[in-house]
Amino acid sequence: MSDLVKLIIDGVEVEVPKGTLIVDAAKQIGNDIPVFCYHPKLEPVGMCRMCLVEVGFPMRDRATGEFVLDENGKPKLNFGRGLQTACTTPVGEGIEVRTTTEPVKDAQSSVLEFLLSSHPLDCPICDKGGECPLQNLTMQHGHGTTRMVYSDKLHLNKHVPLGELIYLDQERCIQCARCIRFQEEVVDDPVIRFHNRGRRTEIVTMSDPGFNSYWSGNTTDICPVGALTTADFRFGARPWEMKPAASLCTHCPVGCNTTFSTRREAKSGGKHVIKRVMPRQNEWVNELWMCDKGRFGHHYAADSAARLKRPLIRKNGELVEVSWSEALDFAAGKLQQYGTAVAGLSGDRLSNEDLFQFQKLFRKGLKSHNIDLAARRLAGGDVVAKVGLSSGSNLKELGKGDAIIVVASDLHEEAPVWWLRVKQAAERGAALIVLNVRSTRLDKYASHVRHYAPGQAVDAVRQLVNFAKVEGDSNGDALSAAAETAANANNLVIFYGSEGVDYEETAVIAQHLANLLLMKNGDGHAGRPNNGLIPVWPHNNTQGAWDMGVHPAFGPGYAALETPGLNAAAIYEGAANGEIKALFVMGADPVGDGLMADRGQLEFLAVQELFLTETAQLADVVLPAQSWAEREGTFTSGERRVQRYYPAVLPIGDNKADWQILAEIGERVGLGKPAFAASLIFNEVAKAVTQYKGMDYRTLAQVVKQWPDVGGEDGYYAGNAQKNRAGLGQVWASAAESGDAVAYDVAETAVHVNDGLALIRTAALYTPGTLISQSDVLADRLAQPTISLNAQDAAQMELAEGDLIDVNVAGDTIAALVHINNTPAGLMLLSGVPYVAGTAVAQIGQEIKD
Repeated sequence: MSDLVKLIIDGVEVEVPKGTLIVDAAKQIGNDIPVFCYHPKLEPVGMCRMCLVEVGFPMRDRATGEFVLDENGKPKLNFGRGLQTACTTPVGEGIEVRTTTEPVKDAQSSVLEFLLSSHPLDCPICDKGGECPLQNLTMQHGHGTTRMVYSDKLHLNKHVPLGELIYLDQERCIQCARCIRFQEEVVDDPVIRFHNRGRRTEIVTMSDPGFNSYWSGNTTDICPVGALTTADFRFGARPWEMKPAASLCTHCPVGCNTTFSTRREAKSGGKHVIKRVMPRQNEWVNELWMCDKGRFGHHYAADSAARLKRPLIRKNGELVEVSWSEALDFAAGKLQQYGTAVAGLSGDRLSNEDLFQFQKLFRKGLKSHNIDLAARRLAGGDVVAKVGLSSGSNLKELGKGDAIIVVASDLHEEAPVWWLRVKQAAERGAALIVLNVRSTRLDKYASHVRHYAPGQAVDAVRQLVNFAKVEGDSNGDALSAAAETAANANNLVIFYGSEGVDYEETAVIAQHLANLLLMKNGDGHAGRPNNGLIPVWPHNNTQGAWDMGVHPAFGPGYAALETPGLNAAAIYEGAANGEIKALFVMGADPVGDGLMADRGQLEFLAVQELFLTETAQLADVVLPAQSWAEREGTFTSGERRVQRYYPAVLPIGDNKADWQILAEIGERVGLGKPAFAASLIFNEVAKAVTQYKGMDYRTLAQVVKQWPDVGGEDGYYAGNAQKNRAGLGQVWASAAESGDAVAYDVAETAVHVNDGLALIRTAALYTPGTLISQSDVLADRLAQPTISLNAQDAAQMELAEGDLIDVNVAGDTIAALVHINNTPAGLMLLSGVPYVAGTAVAQIGQEIKD
């Protein structure tokens, strides 16, 4: 039987898949049935009754089961069942739907009249005014006058904090439950509920702190009225005053598509400012959602008064403002002065254009391969180039018969949208296999969970791969059963991170996992859509840094170097002992992150930054850079999707784009006339990086029609989701897609055994840092340094919940609060602090008294 059915909606024949709801079928032919409670990403509930329509069902003969035909030979239709909710009624073969008849119009106007019976008529001052579904539908379908007596209106509180991020106007709420259902169904954070009954029904928070969820901001997008607003946008601007600018989130490797709403305002001195950040639809990346860190953590980009505005040179021991020409001449001259004793360290939040120009300056201009990322957390970029998630993949398509493995990563804290998409795949039937040293929120959805001992991550992964080689025999072992599930899966996607493992161990783990993907009797998973390896990189463009060749052993496109340069650890050592004379640091703070104690014996230190970081305070020259919100460029996500972002606001002060600064230094060291646009730099990237061949800013800006169809005038259908008109990006193909990947001969590694209490740093979404700490709205959510351990270990050390203690890790002393939970015995988890590599042995100092 066909999976498609035909029906007629207002005289138009439409063919849609079985199970499609009438409201969605109508949407596909441009017939917008009004809704309030319905949302295409939520389960239908039919609460608001705004979508009532007439539905004629084909009549059947009770004896034969055949259709009863009219005089024209067509099935007779029965419209006698009353009005039906289009959001809960699935289509059927031969039905006819009428959406504009008088009974339908009367029902729609009646629903609106009831909703407005106690709704405040404060549209001129409402945050939703201008993009409000209730406002728009009232104009289209409502009565011109009201029959309500004003004194009968119910007056409720208009400024109720559900938490410090989200505010509720109780009078405006129409009890559609979209927000509650989103928190329960989509993100599994049921922290808000209905309270009371009838006209007194209200939304309340059930968590402490209030509305304790990483996804709370999404409820303001899908709210069909102005009931829910964000703390940093409430009463901030009217929708028609703002201009949209397409951008990307910079906080993790997912690459969420976003839209900045900007305007020029008097209270900001006439500057263009970012008023709010909203998700931009990309069904291959973040669908319609984004986490609160991405939504509220943007203030460093354009709002911070601490931003650097002009170049600085150290004169007489003090950093003083100078012209660009003086600063660039000084930097270029010093970098050339020291020959091969020069090195560069970069952050991995910068654009591909910045990173490409960085390696070009050092390799072609300064003749040095001594470049690396300032913090080496996760290896395997070269492995991902061979067996990474294949182009044409979409995590939304994974379900029954497929498998997902997550190794050494807490996706909920490190990459929330990936956590959400993996969770949803598991709910659709995909087998989820989790390997970690401790429990995470993914364990709840997993089919197989293996908690290995500290220091044994590599061994656990090796066992998993070895078990997968033995077909049809799980031996009753949990890890063996997991391996059998992975090996026999239709599709296999693997995430791996760096929790509790060091850089070298992650390189081995990546190779083992690559072999698992290449296995399957010579016809491996790797290279096929919806299969492959995804690294949980620490930042938004770590993948791009690998692609651009910011690595001591690889050039652009993973071209191996005959003579590798020094890696970050060797550069730090060289700076300390004087072997490295000059160091250029871009977009990183190695001193503030504890990677460098000070500038050591460096004779010259240059820093290119947004802020006067601890490293910048020690520099001889500081070059002020633009944030990503002030310019255009590209990032490459962990799924290797190259995506564009666009300028949203004017630059602060006299700063420049990172690539432009590097190009102007390059001109001074003999690299020729610099390019004058980021697009031209990217064209150069596409020539040098073979995987990017055929890409340019035009191809990255291409879009296709997506479902659900959002962003039109019918904001009631899917909330205020932003339509993607600026580009979906392109995924570059892994080597396995062309059959060029072969299995790795992985070297044996020793199993680590800890002599003392093992300590592992765990991720926290709101870990304090230079960038996120600039967002005052998130101040109460910033993670505090915390040690988690179980009750038995705490009792042995005479520690109690809430104690403040000193923790000594690798020579550094950290003051941390004690939290007692179900952490495995012999293990301490340290969160709320910068990165700590691998598994350390912790030493507990004295309790700190108030």
